Amino acid sequence: MLIKILLSYILGYVTVTIEGYYIERFINICKNKKIAIWNLKRNKEVSLTFRTQVKEFKNVCKIAKKVQCKIRIENKKGLPFFLNKYKKRKIFAVLLVLIAFLVIFSSNFVWNVDIREENGRKLENIEMDIEQAGLKIGELKSNIKSKEIINKIRLQRNDIAWMGIELKGTNAIVKIVKADEKPEIIDENEYCNVISDKVGVITKINCQTGTANMKVGDIVKIGDVLINGWMEGKYTGIRYVHAKGDIQAKVWHTEFTNIKYETIQKNETGNCENKYSLKIYNFKINFYKSLSKFKIYDTIETENKFKIFSDFYLPISVVKTTNKEIEEVKQKYELEEAKNIGIKQLEEKLENEIENKESIVSKNINTYEKEDGVDIYVTYEVLENIGTNEKIVF
Repeated sequence: MLIKILLSYILGYVTVTIEGYYIERFINICKNKKIAIWNLKRNKEVSLTFRTQVKEFKNVCKIAKKVQCKIRIENKKGLPFFLNKYKKRKIFAVLLVLIAFLVIFSSNFVWNVDIREENGRKLENIEMDIEQAGLKIGELKSNIKSKEIINKIRLQRNDIAWMGIELKGTNAIVKIVKADEKPEIIDENEYCNVISDKVGVITKINCQTGTANMKVGDIVKIGDVLINGWMEGKYTGIRYVHAKGDIQAKVWHTEFTNIKYETIQKNETGNCENKYSLKIYNFKINFYKSLSKFKIYDTIETENKFKIFSDFYLPISVVKTTNKEIEEVKQKYELEEAKNIGIKQLEEKLENEIENKESIVSKNINTYEKEDGVDIYVTYEVLENIGTNEKIVF
């Protein structure tokens, strides 16, 4: 069906209306003579609208005259009519050819780099690394060596588990799977100690294998040996093992902030202005005055690239610059008000940091008054499992 429609457009077709009392006879004759007519619409008892190819129009007119029906053309469509309409407009024709040439020429380059990270897990500076590796806007597609680019990035970054590059049209699609950070796993057959990975006070220590080096109530620092990777028997002497055990300790999470008695808050007024510019590759044409009408404002810039199809981008984009007006308001706090604001901020930060809220044993708040504000420290005492394996080196 699509091929027939496309062919009809290339060859040209007309929309025709005939009026008369012998419309059924007209349709039958066209059918017998194998004249293609389609999109038949009966308007009245004596009126019919349909489409037919340009080459069949003369035959349709003869049949309409034979059955005593009036005929008129409602519309003309197709390539022949389009070319005939613009054949005298040489400038338009030249521009059409030039645009077609530019589109074909630009198809040899990459005009958009689409980075797709698994589950939206953003990688820091990945855009810069991809560009430095050789995949950048304006690069010839024939010069892009996907495997070399992937190898370069994988060698300089250890936070990528998998990476792939696909060139579609003028779009380079970069797919990335972020690597999960995993602690070093020591084989069960390796001799190791259990060492502390946090500062705290031991509340429970249970050795499965090895010899406890700490007891309940001991204060430990990072790196202190909690369970030694050896055991001593009366008859066997000292033998080395893979130390294991459960160690629980009280650890402390502390956050600090300073709240000024007088601060300047920046609030959006709701007023904004939009300015537009046209960007052709690296050349930018501004359609506005550079100065904003606002005294204080925040600027947000968005770029919309032109594309013909889903993956066929052009080196042309419209840049929208939005300036949002900001007003500065002086805010004054009393001592207790400043304390409450700071404490609330720190508590929210700590509770987001601590996964198991039920493990919180106590909370300690310290405030120190100053001339211009107040320093606030909030500490949560939390029961946590501590300890990590460290291989014994002989």
